[in-house]
Amino acid sequence: MSSLAAAWRGHAFSLRKHLARRVGSMSYLRRWLLLGTLLGIVAGLGAIVFYAALSLATHLLLGELAGYKVPTPFAEGNNLRSQVGHSWLLPAIVALGGLVSGVLVFTFAPEAEGHGTDAAISAVHHDPRSVRVRTVLVKIIASAVTIGSGGSGGREGPTAQISAGFGSLLARVLELSPEDGRIAVSVGIASGIGSIFGAPLGGALLAAELLYRDDMDISALVPGFIASIVGYTVFSAVYGFTPLFGFAASSYHFHEPIQLAWFALIGVICGGVGLLYAKCFYGGVDLFARLPVSRFLKPAIGGLVVGLIALVMPQVLGTGYGWIQRGLSRSLLSIPLWIVLALPLAKMLATTLSISSGGSGGIFGPGMVIGAFTGAAVWRLLAPIAPGIPHDPAAFVIVAMMACFGSIARAPLAMMLVVSEMTGSFEALAPAMVAVGIATLIVEHFDDTIYRSQLHRRAERAGNAEQAPQPA
Repeated sequence: MSSLAAAWRGHAFSLRKHLARRVGSMSYLRRWLLLGTLLGIVAGLGAIVFYAALSLATHLLLGELAGYKVPTPFAEGNNLRSQVGHSWLLPAIVALGGLVSGVLVFTFAPEAEGHGTDAAISAVHHDPRSVRVRTVLVKIIASAVTIGSGGSGGREGPTAQISAGFGSLLARVLELSPEDGRIAVSVGIASGIGSIFGAPLGGALLAAELLYRDDMDISALVPGFIASIVGYTVFSAVYGFTPLFGFAASSYHFHEPIQLAWFALIGVICGGVGLLYAKCFYGGVDLFARLPVSRFLKPAIGGLVVGLIALVMPQVLGTGYGWIQRGLSRSLLSIPLWIVLALPLAKMLATTLSISSGGSGGIFGPGMVIGAFTGAAVWRLLAPIAPGIPHDPAAFVIVAMMACFGSIARAPLAMMLVVSEMTGSFEALAPAMVAVGIATLIVEHFDDTIYRSQLHRRAERAGNAEQAPQPA
């Protein structure tokens, strides 16, 4: 038996060496056609698996136990009605989800805590071969339980980590050069996000833009194109090619110059809201780090508080994408004004409690909800009194989504494309440039970001590599 095992290991080693030599000898184009396609397939399949796991967890925990009918966006049924059958159970259910997530993460893969994207970005810069397969598996289950029980998080973080983990595996198995390994992991991050959001062009640009605060990595762009479109095709072949929020701004046309003033105002507000989001989130990280209780219990404590908030504002539960859908049309008027005004801050707090406590889920998606209702609040306040306000809030909501998270993620161009693809409309891009530009300038002035593993520029990474001690 031991000789058979040794023979099998030897055969596997020889095969791996052969594949590594073959891939290493390929031209740049052939190599990235192959690797990009493989990364895209895994990104799409990973998005399918996580989406199914999250849907099941949401149905069982929020649907069956709490009787909460979660509003859904256009591509997922467009059910905008919300109903909570057993609201008194919400604190216990969200706390239970946090407890299960905490036990899973801190027992099997502590690096899977939090939103995951920062860890993947750090791997790109420091060790592209370091993402463990175990981390990916734990991330899928823990995130599905966290968000499915009502924790405030996005589904992009787990899908990004799935394909980033596969990029890291390719770097190890195929003995990719440090440069190719770095590109493989960064393309994995972006293709995972592009797949789950149905935004292949924005996902490809994320591969170049998400790694740095003040720079772009053009070398990741072409591989990102390949991986993102393959991942998008695989995921959409199962769940449909319709944009997540439908064609939300199809009736909007920019033709009144006075609107630029209102979009500039949105940019100023969203820059401030983005900064507040980052400060709140990392303030929560510091607070929970000092909390004198077992780290297994911290996500449960965070979940309990989120559940208590949900007794008053169930809009903070889960991904919140169905509430974005409501905010994109005049059905926004059926939501009480105080909820529209309070929801950006409440979602910010709920995400901090859910994820910075050690729970598992993305912060990209909640950032879009925060931005969406910031724009919705501006529209609700200005519509009765200001000239040139659009008939419906879609343009304000879409532009604020771009400006709020695009600025604090330091990925303004990619975020403009991601949101445009998710809403099936490019009509708002022209005025969006004003809002996104102003919000980005504000965030750059304070030199802050929601992804603290980002370097400022590519030269930093090169400088670190040059200063690293060389083996004797």
